[in-house]
Amino acid sequence: MSQNPEATRYRWSELATDSPMDLLERRRVIGAQAMLSSVDLRKGCAVPTHAHENEQFTCVLRGRLRFGLGAEGSAERREMDVGEGEVMHLPPNVPHSALALEDTWVLDVFSPPSEGTGIDRVHGR
Repeated sequence: MSQNPEATRYRWSELATDSPMDLLERRRVIGAQAMLSSVDLRKGCAVPTHAHENEQFTCVLRGRLRFGLGAEGSAERREMDVGEGEVMHLPPNVPHSALALEDTWVLDVFSPPSEGTGIDRVHGR
């Protein structure tokens, strides 16, 4: 019989912060099946269009983001604003961008987890 891994409690305030781009800070908890990222985006933070194999849920806890959905310059490209109390679901490999319309705090959920997400690859990290 295999033994279950132990449950772990994390405090966002005690986790390392990284800043993969200007006006953005994040903290992450990486598990075996999913990854949580607490992300602070300052007003004007523009995450360029990217795509990744991870499924992503972006839960807006405070503020407002404008998502660009679809490939840049394509006929399918559209914008959608997502505000406090709303969730954007991004299936794997969907091109997307984000613009912080105001100071915004989100909780991103990625599955499967990965050390580097699309934002890291866009910025060469």
